Amino acid sequence: MKEYVRISDLKNHIGEEVTLAGWCYNKRSSRKLHFINVRDGSGICQVVAFIPSLNEEQQQLCDTLNQEASLIVKGKVKKDDRQIGGYELEMTDIKVLSNTPDYPISPKEHGTAFLMEHRHLWLRSRRQHAILRIRHHLVAAIRNFFNQNGFINVDAPILTGNAAEGTSTLFETDYFDQKAYLSQSGQLYMEAAAMAHGKVYCFGPTFRAEKSKTRRHLTEFWMVEPEIAFMELDSCMELAEQFVEYIFQTVLKECREELEFLGRDISKLENIKAPFPRVSYEEALDLLEKFKNENLNSEDEEMRRLAEDVLKNGRGDDLGAADETVIGMTYDKPVFIHRYPAHVKAFYMKDDPENPGKVLCFDMIAPEGYGEVIGASEREADYDVLVGKIKAHNLSLDAFSWYLDLRKYGSVPHSGFGLGVERAITWICGLTHVRETIPFARMMDKIWP
Repeated sequence: MKEYVRISDLKNHIGEEVTLAGWCYNKRSSRKLHFINVRDGSGICQVVAFIPSLNEEQQQLCDTLNQEASLIVKGKVKKDDRQIGGYELEMTDIKVLSNTPDYPISPKEHGTAFLMEHRHLWLRSRRQHAILRIRHHLVAAIRNFFNQNGFINVDAPILTGNAAEGTSTLFETDYFDQKAYLSQSGQLYMEAAAMAHGKVYCFGPTFRAEKSKTRRHLTEFWMVEPEIAFMELDSCMELAEQFVEYIFQTVLKECREELEFLGRDISKLENIKAPFPRVSYEEALDLLEKFKNENLNSEDEEMRRLAEDVLKNGRGDDLGAADETVIGMTYDKPVFIHRYPAHVKAFYMKDDPENPGKVLCFDMIAPEGYGEVIGASEREADYDVLVGKIKAHNLSLDAFSWYLDLRKYGSVPHSGFGLGVERAITWICGLTHVRETIPFARMMDKIWP
């Protein structure tokens, strides 16, 4: 097999003649020179072709080279800090494998709808390349954190016969004459695994059939869900903040170049360090009410509209997107909101013994208005109480018989949380919409490519 040098490895070949295999990112020419930017997936390198030194075939290939043509190019590596990546290649030979007339995504501006229709090609752009490299390093950091802290990776099923939070937002499918659903969470299965291994996590795709077109929602997204036996709520908060600090600081270290290319304010990411503020649900409502009163007549139209949307659900209800945005704007770090009313949360959450009507749970709200990135709770460990909660939520006891077994046989206090990978990437990259954080986004109006 022929050996090609990767652009990311050119630093090890200064002064040597090497062969690159890649695609023409763009090209410009002068009277005596062709400047060809070649990308190979690991980086971009400027290839300089001195026209008078080229033979007739090489000149013809360079003259007719189009954007995204696939090619093999040979040349001598030079250090040049002015260039992307810091190196350039003085070309000695070129071979074009496939030229590309009429490439759809030209250097001119294109609308988002057009780019999403051509997502399979849009992935090749520098911006999308940077985002997906950040995603890669974030995923690696997530796994490293749990591996280094004694967790076992347990894969949860994607097809499930019961739902963690009811079936209203699930995709239903026929499963050999039974109803089955695409999983919205691996949590219940992680609770079973935690009773076997103590500290576990699952990491995979989840599905929500919410009819939402907001900038924060996908119908298919990736979630990591740790579950820990013998852990209560406050310790779970500590774990969550250690986890978020680790993955953000790791990505910042590994992907500074990509983040700077995206125009991200690095100082805001450097500030993501534990401890994070903790605010009770009631304190959050007070903060929101104060913001609403102060901004309803604001001259700043955006702030006025935001104030109008705050607390639309009313006190005692779940927080909405505007509420989370305001809370996130109030702090320069992620903030925990804990102990929500029981009626707005899932059946499996443990009642707070010190606050009747509240449950032992928290959401982590990102700063800068990026909303909820983590949802968590201590789980109900008492068999009889859990039976009552399942009935109160009009769920089937038969469907949850296996789950109830976990409370029959060696039940212990346990807690866990879920982090949505795409929302975390939106936040770390400073993006305005979640659709760019996943290679092929699935939304209400998007099932292809």
